[in-house]
Amino acid sequence: MLKALFLTMLTLALVKSQDTEETITYTQCTDGYEWDPVRQQCKDIDECDIVPDACKGGMKCVNHYGGYLCLPKTAQIIVNNEQSQQETPAAEAVGAAANAAATSGATPGGVAASGVAASGVMPGGGFVASAAAEVQTGRNNFVIRRNPADPQRIPANPSHRIQCATGYEQSEHNVCQDIDECTAGTHNCRADQVCINLRGSFSCQCPPGYQKRGEQCIDIDECAIPPYCHQRCVNTPGSFYCQCSPGFQLAANNYTCVDINECDASNQCAQQCYNILGSFICQCNQGYELSSDRLNCEDIDECRTSSYLCQYQCVNEPGKFSCMCPQGYQVVRSRTCQDINECETTNECREDEMCWNYHGGFRCYPRNPCQDPYVLTSENRCVCPVSNAVCRELPQSIVYKYMSIRSDRSVPSDIFQIQATTIYANTINTFRIKSGNENGEFYLRQTSPVSAMLVLVKSLSGPREYIVDLEMLTVNSLGTFRTSSVLRLTIIVGPFAF
Repeated sequence: MLKALFLTMLTLALVKSQDTEETITYTQCTDGYEWDPVRQQCKDIDECDIVPDACKGGMKCVNHYGGYLCLPKTAQIIVNNEQSQQETPAAEAVGAAANAAATSGATPGGVAASGVAASGVMPGGGFVASAAAEVQTGRNNFVIRRNPADPQRIPANPSHRIQCATGYEQSEHNVCQDIDECTAGTHNCRADQVCINLRGSFSCQCPPGYQKRGEQCIDIDECAIPPYCHQRCVNTPGSFYCQCSPGFQLAANNYTCVDINECDASNQCAQQCYNILGSFICQCNQGYELSSDRLNCEDIDECRTSSYLCQYQCVNEPGKFSCMCPQGYQVVRSRTCQDINECETTNECREDEMCWNYHGGFRCYPRNPCQDPYVLTSENRCVCPVSNAVCRELPQSIVYKYMSIRSDRSVPSDIFQIQATTIYANTINTFRIKSGNENGEFYLRQTSPVSAMLVLVKSLSGPREYIVDLEMLTVNSLGTFRTSSVLRLTIIVGPFAF
C-alpha cells in the first residue's frame, strides 16, 4: 500500500515539474529531415542530390518533404504553398505513398512517388512537421500537388512556451508564424529600395528600372542598351520612353516609328502634296511656283520673265498668261498677231470706192482715180487723149497702184517692180522717181531695158502713207519720138513690225 502511494506521489511530482518548465526546445527531427542549428529548425534532406541513381528506368527524381519521388519525365508538379485546412493522417499518407510506389517503378531503397507524410511525434500528441502529397495520374502524365511542411508546426498546447527561429514569432495558437518585417516596419531597407517579405526573413530589392550597386539603387539607362527604341530613346528615372523623329509617329507597340502621311492627316500644301518617308513636299500647278515657306504657291509672271512670249502684248493671268494683239490684228497660234482683212470681213467702203487692206487696217480709194484731162480706160488706168492739146506736155498714162509694208522694215529692201507694158522697136526706156522721194527714202534701180526695182533704203515707221510717182521715159534711137508714163504708187506703212 505504501509502495503504491509512493509511486503515485512520484508521478505527480514529475508532472508538476514539467508544467512549471517555461521553455521546451526540440532538436530531434523525423526521417528525411535534419536539424539546422542556424535557423534552429528541422530542414528537408535532398535525397535526389545525395543518393546516386535514386531513380531507374528513365524516371526523374523529384525531392519531396521527408523523401523523394520517382516520376516520368513528362510529369507536371504543382506546388501549393497554402497551409492545409486539415492535417493528413499518417496512415492515409502512407497508403498514398504505397499506391504511388506501385505505379512508378521506383528503385529499391528509395521512396518512389512518395506521398509520405513525415511526422515526428511530440509530447502531447502533436506533429513537429508534416508533408501531405496528392498524386494524380492520367494516361501519360503524372500531376503532383504537394503542401510544403512547416518545420515550425508545433502542438497547440497553451500551457507551454515555445522557442521560434529567427524571423518567426509565437501566435496565439502556440504556432511559430512568419514575421512580416516589411509590414511591421522592422526591416532596414533604404528609402530607394523595396522590401520583399520572405519566410523567416526579408529581402531589400531595387524597384523595376533600377539595379543594385553596392548599397544604392542606380537607375538603369535602358537607352544605352540597344535596341529598345526604333529611333529615339529617352531615359527616365526607373524607366524610359521612345520618341520618333519629325514626320513619324509611335506605333501601337510604343517602340516602332511609322511614317505620317501628312498629305492625308493635315495637308498644308496650297496645291499639290506628295508624301515621302518622314516628310512631305509641296508642288504647284503649272504657272505657279513655291513661295519661300515651301507651302504656298505664287503666280509666275511669265510676261516679266521673257519679252518674247507674245508678238505684241503679254497679259499675265493667275497660273497662266495670254497674248493680245492691237486693233486690226488677231491672235494666231496663241502668240502671233495676224492682220485682219477688213475688206473681206467688214467692208465699209461706198460703192464708188474700192477697199484696200493694209497691215493693221484698211482704206477706201475711189474706183475712178482719174483727174481731168485723164479718162479711165481700165481699172486704175487713166489715159490723157492725144486729141487734147493739153496732153502733149503730160504723161500719156497714169496707173494707180497700192501696196502695204510693215513698220521698221529692214533696209535695203526691194519692195516694188515697175515694167513696161508696151515695147516699141528701136526705143530706149529710162526710169526715175518723179516725186514723193523728197527725203530720199527710196531708190529706183533699173534691172532691164524694160523694168526697174524700187528699193527701200531708209527704215519707215507707221502708220504713214507715201505716194511715189515712178516715171518711165521712152525715146527712139533717132530722137524723133518721146513719150512718158507714170505709175503712181501709194505705199501704206503699217503701225507695227508685223
